[in-house]
Amino acid sequence: MPKSQKILPRPEVQRTPLDQHGALDFAELARLGISPDEIIDFSVNSNPYGPSPYVADAIQRAVIDRYPDRESLALRDALAQQFNLNRAQIIIGNGTAEILWLIALALVRPTDRALILAPTFGEYARSIALMGAHIERLQAQRDFTFTAETIHQTLSVTAPRLAFICNPNNPTGSILAPQIIRELATAHPQTLFIIDEAYLQFVPQMPSSIALGLPNLLVLRSMTKDYAIAGLRLGYALGPVELIAALAKVRPPWNVNAVAQEVGLASLMDATYLSKTISRLQTAKRDLVNGIQALGLAPSPSATHYFLVHVRNAAEMRRQLLERRIQVRDCASFGLPEHIRIATKTPPENEKLLTALKEIV
Repeated sequence: MPKSQKILPRPEVQRTPLDQHGALDFAELARLGISPDEIIDFSVNSNPYGPSPYVADAIQRAVIDRYPDRESLALRDALAQQFNLNRAQIIIGNGTAEILWLIALALVRPTDRALILAPTFGEYARSIALMGAHIERLQAQRDFTFTAETIHQTLSVTAPRLAFICNPNNPTGSILAPQIIRELATAHPQTLFIIDEAYLQFVPQMPSSIALGLPNLLVLRSMTKDYAIAGLRLGYALGPVELIAALAKVRPPWNVNAVAQEVGLASLMDATYLSKTISRLQTAKRDLVNGIQALGLAPSPSATHYFLVHVRNAAEMRRQLLERRIQVRDCASFGLPEHIRIATKTPPENEKLLTALKEIV
C-alpha cells in the first residue's frame, strides 16, 4: 500500500500571514474576563450614530425563507440612479473586503506587479500575495501624504498591472484629489487603478473618482462604515462593464444575503439622516482633537473622522486603555508601532476617552 502523503496548502498560502484589523477581539476579551458590552470601541471607523431609523423596518421586511436575489438587482438599480451609471457597471459584495478577493481571483496573475501606497489597509497586499504576484510599496512622506510626481515616477519604474489607492486613506486620513487620480490613470493606461473610497462620505464635498469615467479605473465603496451596518457586511464596486463582468464570474453564488440587500436599499433612501450624522461627527471630531492636544499629544492631520496619534508605544497604550474598557487601534500592523488610530465617537464617549488618556498620560 502506498504511503499516504500530507496535503499542504499552496506555498503562497503558507507564507502569507493573516492581517490584523480593528474591532473587538472576542477571544482576547474572554481571556481578560471582559464583556464586549463593556467596551467603548474607538478602533473601528464606523458612523457612531448608528444606522438610519429606516433600517429596523427593512430588517423586518427581508424575506429569509428563500434564497436572496443573487444579482442584487434592486440595490444595483438604486446605486445606478445615484451615480448616473447603468446596472452593468456595478457589483455588490459581502463588504468591500470580498470585492478585493474577487479582484485578485479575476485579474491577478503570478507574474503581475501591484503597487500599494503605504501605510494602508492590509488586505490589498494579502489578496495579491495569495495569488503569488509581486507587491511594490510606495511609502508616504513623514506627514503621511504623497506627491503626484513621486507616484508618477514609481508607476513609470515598476509598470504595475494594478495600483491600490485608499482615498481617503486608512489609517492616515490623507486624500488625493480626483484630478491627481485622473492624471495618474491617463498617464499610465496599462495599470488598473483600484480606488478604495470606503470612507469618502466622511469627507463632505469631496467628489468620487467614478465621475472620471476612465477605462482603467475601478472604484470600491463600503456601506458598512458611513451607514453603520458593519454587522451585515455590504460594499460595492463601480467601473467599466468588462471589469465588473469579470468580477461577477468569480463571485460566490448568493454572496449578499437578503437582509443586507434590504438594509442597503433603506439606507440609500435616508440621505438626510446620513448628512446630519456626518455633520455632527465633524463637530465631535474637532472637539476630540482639541481635547487630545490639551493633554500634550499631537493628532496627525486627517480629512476624516479618524486620525493617528503618536504615543511612543502603541501596544502599551492600547493595553492600558483596554483595562479602562476603551479600545483603540494599535497601528503596528500598518508599520506604525508608535501610533494609535482613534475614530471619533459621540461626545459622551469621547469624554470618557479623554478622561482615560488623562489618567495614563
